Amino acid sequence: MIKVAFYDTKAYDKPSFEAYGGQNGIQLRFLETKLNEDTAALADGCDAVCVFVNDDVNAAVINKLYDCGVRLIALRSAGYNNVDVRAAFGKIHVVHVPAYSPYAVAEHAAALLLTSVRRIHKAYNRTREFNFSLSGLTGFDLHGKTVGVVGTGKIGRIFIDICRGFGMKVIAYDLYPAGDIDYVPLETLFAESDVISLHCPLTDETKHMINSAAIEKMKKGVVIVNTSRGALIDAGALLDGIKSRKIGAACLDVYEEEADIFFEDRSGHIMDDELLSRLISMPNVIVTSHQAFLTEDALNNIAETTVNNILSYYKNDGICDNELCYHCGNIERCKSDRKQRCF
Repeated sequence: MIKVAFYDTKAYDKPSFEAYGGQNGIQLRFLETKLNEDTAALADGCDAVCVFVNDDVNAAVINKLYDCGVRLIALRSAGYNNVDVRAAFGKIHVVHVPAYSPYAVAEHAAALLLTSVRRIHKAYNRTREFNFSLSGLTGFDLHGKTVGVVGTGKIGRIFIDICRGFGMKVIAYDLYPAGDIDYVPLETLFAESDVISLHCPLTDETKHMINSAAIEKMKKGVVIVNTSRGALIDAGALLDGIKSRKIGAACLDVYEEEADIFFEDRSGHIMDDELLSRLISMPNVIVTSHQAFLTEDALNNIAETTVNNILSYYKNDGICDNELCYHCGNIERCKSDRKQRCF
Protein backbone atom coordinates (compact mmCIF):
# COMPACT_ATOMS: atom_id res chain seq x y z
CA MET A 1 0.00 0.00 0.00
CA ILE A 2 1.44 3.36 -1.06
CA LYS A 3 0.57 6.12 1.41
CA VAL A 4 0.19 9.66 0.07
CA ALA A 5 -0.42 12.90 2.01
CA PHE A 6 -2.72 14.99 -0.17
CA TYR A 7 -2.31 18.68 0.70
CA ASP A 8 -4.65 21.63 0.03
CA THR A 9 -7.61 19.34 -0.59
CA LYS A 10 -10.74 20.82 -2.15
CA ALA A 11 -14.14 19.15 -2.52
CA TYR A 12 -13.67 18.80 -6.27
CA ASP A 13 -10.40 16.87 -5.77
CA LYS A 14 -11.76 13.91 -3.85
CA PRO A 15 -14.08 12.02 -6.26
CA SER A 16 -11.56 11.48 -9.06
CA PHE A 17 -8.58 10.82 -6.76
CA GLU A 18 -10.53 8.43 -4.56
CA ALA A 19 -11.60 6.54 -7.67
CA TYR A 20 -8.19 6.24 -9.33
CA GLY A 21 -6.27 5.90 -6.07
CA GLY A 22 -8.58 3.24 -4.67
CA GLN A 23 -8.38 1.21 -7.88
CA ASN A 24 -4.60 1.15 -7.67
CA GLY A 25 -3.92 0.49 -4.01
CA ILE A 26 -2.99 4.04 -3.06
CA GLN A 27 -4.05 5.25 0.38
CA LEU A 28 -4.72 8.99 0.36
CA ARG A 29 -4.52 11.11 3.50
CA PHE A 30 -6.59 14.17 2.56
CA LEU A 31 -5.46 17.37 4.29
CA GLU A 32 -7.19 20.73 3.89
CA THR A 33 -4.10 22.65 4.96
CA LYS A 34 -1.46 23.80 2.48
CA LEU A 35 2.03 22.33 2.59
CA ASN A 36 4.62 24.56 4.25
CA GLU A 37 7.30 24.28 6.93
CA ASP A 38 4.70 24.09 9.69
CA THR A 39 2.57 21.37 8.07
CA ALA A 40 5.25 19.16 6.49
CA ALA A 41 5.23 16.91 9.57
CA LEU A 42 1.66 15.85 8.73
CA ALA A 43 3.21 13.68 6.01
CA ASP A 44 5.06 11.59 8.57
CA GLY A 45 4.73 7.91 7.68
CA CYS A 46 3.74 8.63 4.07
CA ASP A 47 5.68 7.54 1.01
CA ALA A 48 4.73 10.56 -1.08
CA VAL A 49 2.96 13.92 -0.98
CA CYS A 50 0.55 15.30 -3.56
CA VAL A 51 0.66 19.11 -3.84
CA PHE A 52 -1.01 21.92 -5.76
CA VAL A 53 0.03 25.33 -7.07
CA ASN A 54 -0.10 27.25 -3.78
CA ASP A 55 1.74 24.73 -1.64
CA ASP A 56 5.18 26.03 -0.67
CA VAL A 57 7.73 23.31 -1.38
CA ASN A 58 10.96 25.14 -0.60
CA ALA A 59 14.29 23.67 0.51
CA ALA A 60 13.34 23.62 4.20
CA VAL A 61 10.06 21.84 3.44
CA ILE A 62 11.86 19.32 1.24
CA ASN A 63 14.30 18.54 4.08
CA LYS A 64 11.43 18.02 6.52
CA LEU A 65 9.58 15.78 4.08
CA TYR A 66 12.74 13.75 3.54
CA ASP A 67 13.16 13.33 7.30
CA CYS A 68 9.55 12.09 7.43
CA GLY A 69 10.38 9.36 4.92
CA VAL A 70 8.78 11.00 1.86
CA ARG A 71 10.60 10.15 -1.36
CA LEU A 72 8.22 11.52 -3.99
CA ILE A 73 6.52 14.88 -4.56
CA ALA A 74 3.62 14.50 -7.00
CA LEU A 75 2.37 17.80 -8.37
CA ARG A 76 -1.23 17.67 -9.55
CA SER A 77 -0.51 20.57 -11.90
CA ALA A 78 1.66 21.41 -14.87
CA GLY A 79 3.37 24.37 -13.22
CA TYR A 80 6.22 23.73 -10.77
CA ASN A 81 7.48 27.19 -9.82
CA ASN A 82 6.44 26.53 -6.19
CA VAL A 83 8.88 23.61 -5.88
CA ASP A 84 12.64 23.99 -5.40
CA VAL A 85 13.54 21.14 -7.74
CA ARG A 86 17.27 21.67 -7.31
CA ALA A 87 17.00 21.39 -3.53
CA ALA A 88 15.19 18.09 -4.07
CA PHE A 89 18.08 16.60 -6.04
CA GLY A 90 19.47 13.48 -4.39
CA LYS A 91 16.63 13.41 -1.86
CA ILE A 92 13.14 13.47 -3.34
CA HIS A 93 11.90 12.93 -6.88
CA VAL A 94 9.40 15.42 -8.33
CA VAL A 95 6.73 14.57 -10.91
CA HIS A 96 4.04 16.73 -12.50
CA VAL A 97 1.08 16.57 -14.89
CA PRO A 98 2.33 18.22 -18.09
CA ALA A 99 -0.88 18.00 -20.14
CA TYR A 100 -3.95 17.27 -18.06
CA SER A 101 -6.25 19.18 -20.40
CA PRO A 102 -4.70 21.98 -22.41
CA TYR A 103 -8.11 22.52 -24.01
CA ALA A 104 -9.61 23.52 -20.65
CA VAL A 105 -7.11 26.34 -20.08
CA ALA A 106 -7.04 27.53 -23.70
CA GLU A 107 -10.83 27.59 -23.87
CA HIS A 108 -11.04 29.53 -20.60
CA ALA A 109 -8.60 32.10 -21.98
CA ALA A 110 -10.82 32.47 -25.05
CA ALA A 111 -13.91 32.72 -22.84
CA LEU A 112 -12.34 35.52 -20.79
CA LEU A 113 -11.34 37.34 -23.98
CA LEU A 114 -14.81 37.11 -25.53
CA THR A 115 -16.50 38.10 -22.28
CA SER A 116 -14.30 41.17 -22.02
CA VAL A 117 -14.42 42.48 -25.59
CA ARG A 118 -18.20 41.94 -25.95
CA ARG A 119 -19.04 43.13 -22.41
CA ILE A 120 -20.97 39.93 -21.72
CA HIS A 121 -20.46 40.15 -17.96
CA LYS A 122 -21.93 43.65 -17.89
CA ALA A 123 -24.89 42.65 -20.08
CA TYR A 124 -25.60 39.65 -17.84
CA ASN A 125 -25.71 41.79 -14.72
CA ARG A 126 -27.98 44.33 -16.42
CA THR A 127 -30.55 41.93 -17.78
CA ARG A 128 -30.79 40.21 -14.39
CA GLU A 129 -32.27 43.52 -13.24
CA PHE A 130 -34.37 43.87 -16.42
CA ASN A 131 -32.12 46.64 -17.74
CA PHE A 132 -31.94 46.10 -21.50
CA SER A 133 -30.04 49.25 -22.40
CA LEU A 134 -27.11 48.82 -24.81
CA SER A 135 -25.32 51.93 -23.62
CA GLY A 136 -21.68 51.19 -22.78
CA LEU A 137 -21.76 47.66 -24.22
CA THR A 138 -20.02 48.40 -27.52
CA GLY A 139 -17.22 45.91 -28.15
CA PHE A 140 -15.01 45.10 -31.12
CA ASP A 141 -14.53 42.26 -33.61
CA LEU A 142 -11.73 39.80 -32.97
CA HIS A 143 -11.69 39.00 -36.68
CA GLY A 144 -8.74 40.73 -38.31
CA LYS A 145 -7.08 41.69 -35.02
CA THR A 146 -3.56 40.62 -34.09
CA VAL A 147 -3.09 38.33 -31.11
CA GLY A 148 0.34 37.87 -29.58
CA VAL A 149 0.79 34.53 -27.84
CA VAL A 150 3.66 34.24 -25.37
CA GLY A 151 4.51 30.56 -24.99
CA THR A 152 3.61 27.98 -27.62
CA GLY A 153 3.46 24.76 -25.65
CA LYS A 154 0.35 22.59 -25.72
CA ILE A 155 -1.97 25.24 -24.26
CA GLY A 156 -0.55 28.08 -26.31
CA ARG A 157 -0.95 26.13 -29.54
CA ILE A 158 -4.57 25.26 -28.83
CA PHE A 159 -5.27 28.90 -28.02
CA ILE A 160 -3.65 29.81 -31.34
CA ASP A 161 -5.97 27.39 -33.15
CA ILE A 162 -8.96 29.02 -31.46
CA CYS A 163 -7.80 32.49 -32.45
CA ARG A 164 -7.23 31.40 -36.02
CA GLY A 165 -10.79 30.15 -36.01
CA PHE A 166 -11.89 33.70 -35.21
CA GLY A 167 -9.89 34.96 -38.18
CA MET A 168 -7.24 36.64 -36.08
CA LYS A 169 -3.66 37.21 -37.18
CA VAL A 170 -1.35 35.27 -34.85
CA ILE A 171 2.18 36.19 -33.86
CA ALA A 172 4.08 34.45 -31.09
CA TYR A 173 7.16 34.42 -28.90
CA ASP A 174 8.82 31.35 -27.42
CA LEU A 175 12.38 30.47 -26.45
CA TYR A 176 11.92 27.25 -28.41
CA PRO A 177 10.15 28.13 -31.70
CA ALA A 178 8.52 25.23 -33.51
CA GLY A 179 5.81 24.59 -36.05
CA ASP A 180 3.83 26.71 -38.48
CA ILE A 181 3.71 29.85 -36.34
CA ASP A 182 4.90 33.39 -37.07
CA TYR A 183 7.49 33.95 -34.33
CA VAL A 184 8.67 37.48 -33.61
CA PRO A 185 10.88 39.13 -30.96
CA LEU A 186 9.06 39.92 -27.72
CA GLU A 187 9.35 43.67 -28.32
CA THR A 188 7.66 43.25 -31.70
CA LEU A 189 4.89 41.20 -30.16
CA PHE A 190 4.27 43.92 -27.58
CA ALA A 191 4.19 46.63 -30.22
CA GLU A 192 1.95 44.92 -32.79
CA SER A 193 -0.60 42.96 -30.74
CA ASP A 194 -4.18 44.03 -30.11
CA VAL A 195 -4.48 41.10 -27.69
CA ILE A 196 -1.64 39.52 -25.68
CA SER A 197 -2.19 36.11 -24.07
CA LEU A 198 0.34 34.52 -21.71
CA HIS A 199 0.89 30.75 -21.83
CA CYS A 200 4.46 30.37 -20.57
CA PRO A 201 5.82 28.97 -17.29
CA LEU A 202 6.99 31.19 -14.45
CA THR A 203 10.78 31.26 -14.25
CA ASP A 204 13.37 33.78 -13.10
CA GLU A 205 13.48 35.04 -16.69
CA THR A 206 9.71 35.39 -17.16
CA LYS A 207 8.80 36.87 -13.77
CA HIS A 208 7.21 40.32 -14.31
CA MET A 209 7.77 40.09 -18.07
CA ILE A 210 4.73 42.35 -18.28
CA ASN A 211 6.07 45.40 -16.45
CA SER A 212 6.04 49.16 -16.93
CA ALA A 213 8.65 49.08 -19.68
CA ALA A 214 6.80 46.34 -21.56
CA ILE A 215 3.44 48.11 -21.23
CA GLU A 216 4.98 51.30 -22.59
CA LYS A 217 5.80 49.44 -25.82
CA MET A 218 2.25 48.13 -26.29
CA LYS A 219 -0.58 49.48 -28.40
CA LYS A 220 -3.02 51.81 -26.72
CA GLY A 221 -6.09 49.75 -25.79
CA VAL A 222 -4.32 46.38 -25.74
CA VAL A 223 -6.15 43.50 -24.04
CA ILE A 224 -3.97 41.31 -21.77
CA VAL A 225 -5.02 37.74 -20.92
CA ASN A 226 -3.23 35.65 -18.29
CA THR A 227 -4.24 32.07 -17.48
CA SER A 228 -0.71 30.92 -16.68
CA ARG A 229 0.97 32.28 -13.54
CA GLY A 230 0.21 35.53 -11.74
CA ALA A 231 3.80 36.66 -11.32
CA LEU A 232 4.27 36.92 -15.08
CA ILE A 233 2.61 40.32 -14.62
CA ASP A 234 3.71 43.14 -12.33
CA ALA A 235 0.24 43.86 -10.93
CA GLY A 236 1.17 47.39 -9.89
CA ALA A 237 2.36 48.22 -13.40
CA LEU A 238 -0.81 46.64 -14.80
CA LEU A 239 -2.99 48.85 -12.63
CA ASP A 240 -1.04 51.92 -13.69
CA GLY A 241 -1.46 50.92 -17.33
CA ILE A 242 -5.21 50.55 -16.86
CA LYS A 243 -5.53 53.90 -15.07
CA SER A 244 -3.57 55.66 -17.83
CA ARG A 245 -5.87 54.07 -20.47
CA LYS A 246 -2.87 52.38 -22.11
CA ILE A 247 -4.33 48.95 -21.34
CA GLY A 248 -7.86 48.55 -22.67
CA ALA A 249 -8.73 45.47 -20.63
CA ALA A 250 -7.21 42.74 -18.49
CA CYS A 251 -8.48 39.15 -18.17
CA LEU A 252 -6.84 37.40 -15.24
CA ASP A 253 -7.32 33.87 -13.97
CA VAL A 254 -4.20 34.13 -11.81
CA TYR A 255 -2.68 36.71 -9.47
CA GLU A 256 0.82 36.95 -8.02
CA GLU A 257 -0.32 37.04 -4.37
CA GLU A 258 -3.20 34.58 -4.80
CA ALA A 259 -1.93 31.89 -2.41
CA ASP A 260 -3.85 33.11 0.65
CA ILE A 261 -6.84 34.44 -1.30
CA PHE A 262 -7.93 32.20 -4.17
CA PHE A 263 -9.83 28.92 -3.77
CA GLU A 264 -11.63 30.17 -0.66
CA ASP A 265 -14.84 32.12 0.04
CA ARG A 266 -13.70 35.59 1.12
CA SER A 267 -17.06 37.28 0.60
CA GLY A 268 -17.59 37.88 4.30
CA HIS A 269 -14.14 39.35 4.88
CA ILE A 270 -12.45 42.69 4.28
CA MET A 271 -9.91 42.26 1.48
CA ASP A 272 -6.45 43.13 2.82
CA ASP A 273 -4.87 43.05 -0.64
CA GLU A 274 -5.57 46.60 -1.82
CA LEU A 275 -3.98 46.03 -5.22
CA LEU A 276 -6.27 43.11 -6.04
CA SER A 277 -9.25 45.05 -4.71
CA ARG A 278 -8.45 47.96 -7.01
CA LEU A 279 -7.99 45.69 -10.01
CA ILE A 280 -11.32 43.96 -9.40
CA SER A 281 -13.02 47.35 -9.04
CA MET A 282 -11.94 48.41 -12.53
CA PRO A 283 -14.74 48.11 -15.10
CA ASN A 284 -12.39 46.69 -17.74
CA VAL A 285 -10.84 43.96 -15.57
CA ILE A 286 -12.18 40.41 -15.26
CA VAL A 287 -10.75 38.19 -12.53
CA THR A 288 -11.53 34.50 -12.11
CA SER A 289 -10.08 32.49 -9.24
CA HIS A 290 -7.58 30.20 -10.97
CA GLN A 291 -10.35 28.08 -12.45
CA ALA A 292 -9.12 27.67 -16.02
CA PHE A 293 -8.21 24.02 -15.31
CA LEU A 294 -11.54 23.23 -13.66
CA THR A 295 -13.43 20.90 -15.99
CA GLU A 296 -14.54 17.34 -15.32
CA ASP A 297 -12.30 16.15 -18.13
CA ALA A 298 -9.27 17.90 -16.66
CA LEU A 299 -9.93 16.71 -13.10
CA ASN A 300 -10.13 13.10 -14.28
CA ASN A 301 -6.97 13.47 -16.34
CA ILE A 302 -5.13 15.09 -13.44
CA ALA A 303 -6.08 12.28 -11.06
CA GLU A 304 -5.28 9.53 -13.55
CA THR A 305 -1.90 10.97 -14.52
CA THR A 306 -0.92 11.76 -10.93
CA VAL A 307 -1.78 8.24 -9.78
CA ASN A 308 0.10 6.76 -12.73
CA ASN A 309 3.11 8.97 -11.91
CA ILE A 310 3.14 7.63 -8.35
CA LEU A 311 2.75 4.01 -9.49
CA SER A 312 5.41 4.45 -12.17
CA TYR A 313 7.91 5.76 -9.64
CA TYR A 314 7.40 2.92 -7.18
CA LYS A 315 7.24 0.19 -9.81
CA ASN A 316 10.14 1.34 -12.02
CA ASP A 317 12.98 1.97 -9.58
CA GLY A 318 12.39 5.70 -9.31
CA ILE A 319 11.99 6.33 -13.04
CA CYS A 320 8.96 8.26 -14.24
CA ASP A 321 8.26 9.80 -17.64
CA ASN A 322 6.77 12.93 -16.07
CA GLU A 323 9.63 13.65 -13.69
CA LEU A 324 11.02 17.17 -13.66
CA CYS A 325 14.69 17.66 -14.42
CA TYR A 326 16.56 18.72 -11.30
CA HIS A 327 18.91 20.92 -13.32
CA CYS A 328 16.74 22.78 -15.82
CA GLY A 329 13.36 22.13 -14.20
CA ASN A 330 11.72 20.90 -17.40
CA ILE A 331 11.80 17.29 -18.55
CA GLU A 332 9.99 18.03 -21.82
CA ARG A 333 12.88 20.11 -23.16
CA CYS A 334 15.73 18.39 -21.34
CA LYS A 335 17.93 15.95 -23.25
CA SER A 336 19.06 14.09 -20.16
CA ASP A 337 18.45 10.42 -19.54
CA ARG A 338 15.31 9.36 -17.69
CA LYS A 339 17.03 9.52 -14.30
CA GLN A 340 17.45 13.32 -14.67
CA ARG A 341 21.25 13.47 -14.67
CA CYS A 342 21.69 16.32 -17.14
CA PHE A 343 24.75 17.92 -15.60
